[in-house]
Amino acid sequence: MTRIFLRSLIVFCAFILLAHSSPAQTFIGSTLDSYSGVHALVLNPALSTDSKMRLDINILSSSAFLGNDFLSIDLSDLSNFRNGFEVNSDDSKNSKTNNNFFGNIDVLGPSVLFHLDQRNSFAFTTRLRGFFNLTNVGGDLYELANTEYHDQSDFNLTMEDVSGLVHVWAEIGATYGRLLIDNEYHSLKGGVTLKYLGGAGGMFTSSNLLNASYNNSSNILTTSGSLRYGYTSGFDLNDISFSDVKSGFGADLGLVYEYKEQNVNRYYNPYKFRVGLSLMDVGAINYDQSVRSIYTMEGSFDADEFSTKSLEGILEDNYSGVELVGSTKMGLPTSIQFFGDYNIDGKFFVSAQGALSIKNNKENPVSNLINSFTVTPRLEKRWVSVYSPLSIRQYDSALAWGLGVRAGPVMIGSGSILTNLISNTSRSTDIYIGFKVPLYN
Repeated sequence: MTRIFLRSLIVFCAFILLAHSSPAQTFIGSTLDSYSGVHALVLNPALSTDSKMRLDINILSSSAFLGNDFLSIDLSDLSNFRNGFEVNSDDSKNSKTNNNFFGNIDVLGPSVLFHLDQRNSFAFTTRLRGFFNLTNVGGDLYELANTEYHDQSDFNLTMEDVSGLVHVWAEIGATYGRLLIDNEYHSLKGGVTLKYLGGAGGMFTSSNLLNASYNNSSNILTTSGSLRYGYTSGFDLNDISFSDVKSGFGADLGLVYEYKEQNVNRYYNPYKFRVGLSLMDVGAINYDQSVRSIYTMEGSFDADEFSTKSLEGILEDNYSGVELVGSTKMGLPTSIQFFGDYNIDGKFFVSAQGALSIKNNKENPVSNLINSFTVTPRLEKRWVSVYSPLSIRQYDSALAWGLGVRAGPVMIGSGSILTNLISNTSRSTDIYIGFKVPLYN
């Protein structure tokens, strides 16, 4: 039941990164760099006034984030990602009745940030985003649906509040930032981003209660309960396109407070510490002519159907359902983002950053950001910055440790690469790369 969701998102993420790169949860560790420019706007639109560049032009940047609480990630065997987190060892899995899987892709297209004067700044951004959430699914059922072999033991699962979603959309944003208060010791900055949303569409499923029982000797899966399944008109996971775009609107709001030392030079050592708060990704896209089906899940089928049919095919061939056509609103991954950033000596900084989703899994269909908290020491200079974030992430019991570098027009990094390389317990991974044209003050 999960293969079509996971495989499609993984293939989509890999395609974007490979096609648009030379070789949240978005651009982890890099967004508080004073030279991050356009990339800071994905954290807080008020940071548009903090840039040390008179003009920052992003050419193309990609960030991908993927994780779960079921299976450890082994970077030495990336073929498992292409096969939907295939399970090859009992030692690496953490099977529960409510396992979770998640991922997102963020492609920041041609974008520009510039200052009108010392108080006012503007930015125009383009983005392509894809989100995937699969929540409260039994690990044994997931394994059965995502392995080509069937040596799995018998199981009997009761799953509550199951939900799954894939949503892909594009954004065109306009950001205005303003220095609201500025005196010898204090400054307050505000920012807002208004976004036009162009939705490519998505798929969604949910169940309040779903029972699943598997018999190994017969290879039969027996289910009971009910399942809601739907998709937007014309959406095809195997061929995602923007040929039938649906419109929506969104917004980001943010504030940043700074405490400054006396006689500070605002361009080269602008603050001693700063804190920020933002409300990100408010909005939704309305899809008319969406198909919604409610299935009575009283029945059985051969588990081999997982490898030969899509979820829709399994449901249509084995269960009775009622189909409805109407409008579906798919919400953005609305979250509260906050940070604190301390200036040690003008070159060395340490920051703390958090993200809290304010969307509930029961609000299906809606994309959901995972909760996280990150501490990042960094070395920051005009042409080079180095940062090493340490993160606690929802659903991942391991501490994520990463490394990133900005060198003039190029940025590359990961919030988890060091953990992924030295540990076999991490259950999430991410990577980003970007190319820009920075014009410094």
